Amino acid sequence: MFKNVIVRVPASSISEGITSASLGKPIYEKALMQHENYVSALTKTGVEVTVLEPKEAFPDSCFVEDVALCTSKCAIITRPGAETRQKEVQLADMKEALGKFYEHIEQIEAPGTVEAGDIMMVGDHFYIGESARTNKEGANQMIAILEKYGLSGSIVTLEKVLHLKTGLAYLENNNLLVAGEFIDDPEFAKFNKIVVPEDEAYGANCIWVNDYVLVPEGYPTVQKKIEELGYKVLVVDTSEFRKIDGGLSCLSLRF
Repeated sequence: MFKNVIVRVPASSISEGITSASLGKPIYEKALMQHENYVSALTKTGVEVTVLEPKEAFPDSCFVEDVALCTSKCAIITRPGAETRQKEVQLADMKEALGKFYEHIEQIEAPGTVEAGDIMMVGDHFYIGESARTNKEGANQMIAILEKYGLSGSIVTLEKVLHLKTGLAYLENNNLLVAGEFIDDPEFAKFNKIVVPEDEAYGANCIWVNDYVLVPEGYPTVQKKIEELGYKVLVVDTSEFRKIDGGLSCLSLRF
């Protein structure tokens, strides 16, 4: 069960965020409203939400998931593969927030790069995507840190998607949302796979929080499949964040 969540309010510079999409620029006022609704949904799951102030110098900084991995034993500050995001890990308010909850805080060092959007937690094991943003050196550093605390990790090579959790979402109870290149990946054969149709691929990025599942708005097949598993579903519109390659998991640290 999760007790705490950390989020950061989007800055008005969000329109300049990194993107591979062709959906136009995010509208700041809409992004703010969607973020507020996201925080409201999280509070319904029973967690305490720490809200950090916006940082205008960092257009992507509302995607706090990428700058730290929060485990049951320690927090690990990452080193994003996107060069424009690397200084985000130095932001004092994030370090202060993590320091309130964790006695042990570790850090990924150069030349390693890791964005925690590439990391999926399943119990005490962490699947780490080797991607355009997370390199093998960073993944190996991450595994070494996890093992230091009695946890484990393994590397999954990505071919098409930006982050591992672009196409995977672990919903606890051995249930795994899978899309695209992960549908037939033998690495995930042991799970009860809930296959996401290609036309709803963005909907694969859901988050489980204390028996609730937050699902992006506009993906009815995904929503129905999750409801049929017995989860309480909270639907959240993340359309403005999709414009800059962001989804539900990207917007929070959950621990």
